[in-house]
Formats: sequence, structure tokens, C-alpha cells
Amino acid sequence: MMQVLPIPSGATTPESPSLGKLIVLTGPSGVGKGTLMQKLLQLHPELYYSVSATTRSPRPGEINGQNYYFITRSQFEKLVAQGEFLEWAEFAGNYYGTPRAAVLEQIQSGKLVILEIELEGARQIRASYPNALSIFILPPSFSELEKRIRGRGQDSQEAIARRLNRAQEEIEAAAEFDLQIVNDDFETALNQIEAVLFG
Repeated sequence: MMQVLPIPSGATTPESPSLGKLIVLTGPSGVGKGTLMQKLLQLHPELYYSVSATTRSPRPGEINGQNYYFITRSQFEKLVAQGEFLEWAEFAGNYYGTPRAAVLEQIQSGKLVILEIELEGARQIRASYPNALSIFILPPSFSELEKRIRGRGQDSQEAIARRLNRAQEEIEAAAEFDLQIVNDDFETALNQIEAVLFG
């Protein structure tokens, strides 16, 4: 079932130092961002994870409102026109976006807000909110990344080729981010993220 995003109104900008912090986690498809994110949220329930909206179909086991808000293209385009996204981008033929108001409200209430988004969206956030902390997750090697993407068994050959081309471009942009973490060993990568967020 499709659902329109519950977007509260009246949010302002997250720039005051007494407020929470916006953290952006990005990296190429298949690098393990989602798995790192799940473990972080499990260990640190005080983090606020912003659920993105997408026009792609749910993968097996994904829950609407928990993994993503799954909406139609026309619903998404309407929300874009209304300025309801903090950032949005098109990736692999689908739209993805971060609902603005919920994020800004959480920052205002002093929370650490974490977004797991694509490169284009991360660049939009950096332009709008230079105080955001940006973290780029890298694969140990490109061949390892390709192995992970193919191993998912969720995409057509054409989609895999698109993801790999895109991943190459994204990896080249890693230096734009405040921090680069290589996800070679999961626990090590997780510990590095925790060290940055919680000192």
C-alpha cells in the first residue's frame, strides 16, 4: 500500500550550536551502509534515523515506514514541488528523498540525526548545511564491491552494470567528505563511526 509521508510543519534551519547535529552517511551501492546503519541504531537508540522516501519497489523483508516510505512517482514529484525534501535525487531509475521537517525538528530538540543517502543528496546537504558531518564508506576494493553487488542476487545484469558505473563515480568523490571509512572489517568500520559520533 502506498502512503503519503507524515511531514510535520513549522521546522526551521539546523544551524545553532546548542542544537543537535546532522550526520550524513554515504557511499556506493553494496558497500554495507545499510548494515552499518542498522547496527549503529541497535547500539545507540538515542540516534534519530531519518527514513527516506523512495519510488522503488520494496525488497523482500522491507517495511513501509521503517526501511523507506514507498510512494508513487507522482506523489514524490508533488512533495518535491512543495519543497518538502531536505535533499532528493534520482538513482538507478528511482527517486529517493529525505523528508525535511522531521529531520529539522529532531535537530532542534538536540538529537544526533543520521541520514543514509546517495552521493547527489549528500552534496545537496553539504551545500545547505555546511555544519553537517559527512562520512563516506568505501569498499576495500572495487572488485570486492562488485562481488557484493552481484552476490545480492536482487538486480538484473543491466541494473548491476548501472550500479557499478555509478559506484566508480561515487568512489572518486570520497575526498569531498569530512571522513572516509573503509568497510573491510565490519566491526572496525563500526567502531570508527562510533568514535567520531560519540568521541
